[in-house]
Amino acid sequence: MKKIYLIVSLLLLASVSSYSQNWDIDLLKNINAQNPGAPSAWKELSNSSYMFEVSIPVGAWLISKMGHDKKLEKRSYEIAGSLIINAIAAEGLKTLIHRERPYQKYPLVVHAYDNSEKDNSFPSGHTSFAFATATSLSIQFKKWWVVVPAYAWAASVGYSRLYLGEHYPTDVLAGAVVGAGSAWLSHWINKKYFSKSKK
Repeated sequence: MKKIYLIVSLLLLASVSSYSQNWDIDLLKNINAQNPGAPSAWKELSNSSYMFEVSIPVGAWLISKMGHDKKLEKRSYEIAGSLIINAIAAEGLKTLIHRERPYQKYPLVVHAYDNSEKDNSFPSGHTSFAFATATSLSIQFKKWWVVVPAYAWAASVGYSRLYLGEHYPTDVLAGAVVGAGSAWLSHWINKKYFSKSKK
């Protein structure tokens, strides 16, 4: 009887896994550009993730030093902390899960704009950095005119990774979760260990 349960469980797991993979690739095919030369605007948007991850904490830190603003200086460290946590988490998952990029697994179906990215696919690093940045900014500056554009930009970066054929939808969703989680973890660490003098 136990063997029957085990066989049924394995078959069910295989069918769910197969369905999820089909859903993943089907959605990607619908979003992915159907020609090898994707518009440069999507490439620039995609690459903006790494540009902003450096410029935002460094810019905040420089402004804090010029204006002698200790609060902004602490905020810049917290944003930088979220990006460091994100880098460790995202790279750790990429190494652990070792998922091929969609254009490597489905070269006749998925059109990638640039096949130079050879690291693993899960999770999307660009998306995770974009959501770590957006979430950190939203935590630090709770104004709608910061929160709405920050998340709109992060979501656009995630979409660009699909449009350009670099990632599966589940890579992008996981990247968003890892990035946002990294920002909240950095915020929690900062509040617990580095905000005692705040009164």
